[in-house]
Amino acid sequence: MRDLIVALLLCSTIPICFRRPFFGLLMFSAMAYMRLQDLTWGWARGQRWSFYVAIVTMLGYLFARHSDKRFFIQDARCWVMIALVVLVGLSLLNSANLDADDFAAYTEYCKIIGVALFTTAIVRNREQLRILVWVIALCFGFFGVKSGVSAILSGGALVIEQGPGGMLLDNNDFALALCMAIPMQLHLGLAERRALLRRTVLAMVPLTALTIMATRSRGGFLALCLGAMILAWRSRNRVGAFALFGLALIGGVLMAPSSYRERLSTISNYENEVSARSRLDAWAVGLQIVQDKPLLGVGFAKFQENYRRYDPKGPMEIPGLNNTHVAHNSYLQIWAECGTPALLLYLSLFVMSFLDLWRVRREARERYHVSWILSYTTMFEATLASFAVGSFFLNRAHFDLFYHLVAVILVFTRMARASMQDEDNYPLRARAHGRPEVERGRGFAPRPREHGFDRPRRRPALGS
Repeated sequence: MRDLIVALLLCSTIPICFRRPFFGLLMFSAMAYMRLQDLTWGWARGQRWSFYVAIVTMLGYLFARHSDKRFFIQDARCWVMIALVVLVGLSLLNSANLDADDFAAYTEYCKIIGVALFTTAIVRNREQLRILVWVIALCFGFFGVKSGVSAILSGGALVIEQGPGGMLLDNNDFALALCMAIPMQLHLGLAERRALLRRTVLAMVPLTALTIMATRSRGGFLALCLGAMILAWRSRNRVGAFALFGLALIGGVLMAPSSYRERLSTISNYENEVSARSRLDAWAVGLQIVQDKPLLGVGFAKFQENYRRYDPKGPMEIPGLNNTHVAHNSYLQIWAECGTPALLLYLSLFVMSFLDLWRVRREARERYHVSWILSYTTMFEATLASFAVGSFFLNRAHFDLFYHLVAVILVFTRMARASMQDEDNYPLRARAHGRPEVERGRGFAPRPREHGFDRPRRRPALGS
């Protein structure tokens, strides 16, 4: 029955995806992050629903009549992602022992980049951006609430050894995605006007944090702490925010099961911990690969295949652990598999995204005391930083959510700058009040927030 319900739901939305490509993007995001198909148990589970939705959505966009039809925003980050597709393909062609699985993995990577580029083309206004962020946050919130409640009912004994599926199948990957979702849930909840919806979204935050703890992921714990610290630092009351963060951290650790506390203690004692030592061994092998093949690496998704070649003694088989020998580091993964140029391009996506967010924040602070722009910069900064730290311990250079986030940040910064240039919607307070100190960002009342799914309303100039 569950298979039939999901199949009917997805089939009924496919015509809408063709007529309204933005809706198709939302459906694709829901299937990628909520994993609707993995909630079934039968024949619907193995269907390529996301592929069908992606094809129909892009065909609908191609046939749609637009005066300004574009396939992606002409920005350096988009060209970097295209260059990455080319370099990853070259690294694969340069490798040995190619088979159908290798090309299938490369096709999946191309799909990830294609969806990111398509996002920059299809999201054209603030309302669409807000809805897309809501969909992403609620998809992860579904699993956060579901597993968080289970963790409470189990008295903290719940251990999540596997995620829902797809890119979230590994428990560490699942924890990383939830860490990236928490800043979205927090800021969307704080900006929501309707009390019931605001409380519902804010309740997802602690439950999602409990789910991250249930994965027993140490990388997830570090990413969660960094994201929370950025949110506290960017808050208007830093002292109160850091005090709340400290209390939550201490309370969480004290109430956590002893097994979780013991696992966290291995972060500072990694030399004597088996899983941590295996990561160090994998990093050493990765550096040997880089020294041997610095230009194109051993080939996309070929790290494990070449592991024994660079470690003649062979990896130690550890009972009870997953003995899949991967890089355990996204940066080293792309470096060893695809070469130094690919790594530099990959790192440039982080650098350009962070710099763009910081520039927009600086420009916005010169105009507003509080605004949706400042809220979104904090949200995206914490989300991207969480991935940057969490992926240091995971093999996630091809993580869907990262490339999608880069595209969403690009769209947001473009919209933010356009909004700040529109003096009808956002008049300079120095002009409105005639006070030079206001122009420098001091001494003015905050602009009323716009909340929820309400459409932005034009407001008269201040003082009129």
